[in-house]
Amino acid sequence: MVLAALAASFGVPAPAQDYGRALVETNCAECHAIGADDESAHQEAPPFRGLLRRYPVDALEEAFAQSIVTGHPDMPEFVATPEQIDAIIGYIAAIQR
Repeated sequence: MVLAALAASFGVPAPAQDYGRALVETNCAECHAIGADDESAHQEAPPFRGLLRRYPVDALEEAFAQSIVTGHPDMPEFVATPEQIDAIIGYIAAIQR
């Protein structure tokens, strides 16, 4: 309930959060922990549940908008549409601890 409220504060409805989870499962889960309590498979890939403590949300949005090309050394480039970015950020907000 609290997590849904946090995500709602970013203006992202639950279906968009589900879409965001699907996007990170497809594009990020090979290296990053994308859930509430899993571990990252790649040692240098930070868990998504703590990203907003490490980076301001606008920095994450900008990184996605400009295609993420940095991160852990072997991170593949990821290009997202504005709608995908909103969904991903909404999902990330929903799982923050």
